[in-house]
Amino acid sequence: MTAPPRIFDRQAVRRHRDRAAPGFADVDFLFAAAADALLERLGDVRRDFDVALDLSAGRSGLAGRLPARHTIAADLSPAALARTGPGTPRLAADEEWLPFAEASLDLVVSVLSLHWVNDLPGSLIQINRALKPDRLFSAVLMGGETLRELRHCLTEAEAELRGGVAPRISPMADVRDLGGLLQRAGFAMPVADTERLTVRYADPVTLLRELGAMGEGNALADRERCALRRDVLARAVELYGARYAGGDGRVPMTVDLIFLAGWSPGPDQPKPLQPGSAKQRLADALDTREVRVPRR
Repeated sequence: MTAPPRIFDRQAVRRHRDRAAPGFADVDFLFAAAADALLERLGDVRRDFDVALDLSAGRSGLAGRLPARHTIAADLSPAALARTGPGTPRLAADEEWLPFAEASLDLVVSVLSLHWVNDLPGSLIQINRALKPDRLFSAVLMGGETLRELRHCLTEAEAELRGGVAPRISPMADVRDLGGLLQRAGFAMPVADTERLTVRYADPVTLLRELGAMGEGNALADRERCALRRDVLARAVELYGARYAGGDGRVPMTVDLIFLAGWSPGPDQPKPLQPGSAKQRLADALDTREVRVPRR
């Protein structure tokens, strides 16, 4: 088997979160909004769970809020994990190498963490295996058009001043692709949907500063190790303001939150009917006339 491509530097991801941990509470609004939206979706599930695992516990703020008797707090960053406080079992764990026994968990959640995983299909398979039959996985991650304004302006500024473009912003998965990954990982009744948020900043420099304070800085494996040139940054800021600033001078940041949910297979789950087993014609149900299409 071939190894998955190394898109992200996982050690850099951990360092970013470690450094961000002390002041994370000052910039946690995006994570709080994502966590609240995930909890709202869990509220529609009429079931209580025994053992839950929060794979993003250091930044999700979900400690004590999940519909489960017991919660295990896990995070890639030990420093971020310390923010969960006492009273909850804590484990520094990598989503790419989960140390949980097969069929040992009832609920697994993740808030704005899995978009930094290199082998997302492999992580989803591990999560599915760790769940007991007919148990739930629910996550939210960044994807779609997230940071599209920043991506466009940095790309154009670097191409103009350097004659080339360095990797600055992570590739973002589409909601349809992520829904397909749930199916590939063996989840039953997979669901994927998206919500778009627009956050407005006084200027692009403040936006960049807060991304770093969130622990969401550049952790691409093939990133440049030197800092962004000042002239490139100045040009990107100029482009950002000229193209996207509103009447008040503030600039937007687009964030697409992609929500995933799926159940581990279980014997009592509804199964799709076999083709040709329907007892009623679709045309009758729709009160329309059936038209046969000739074969070519």
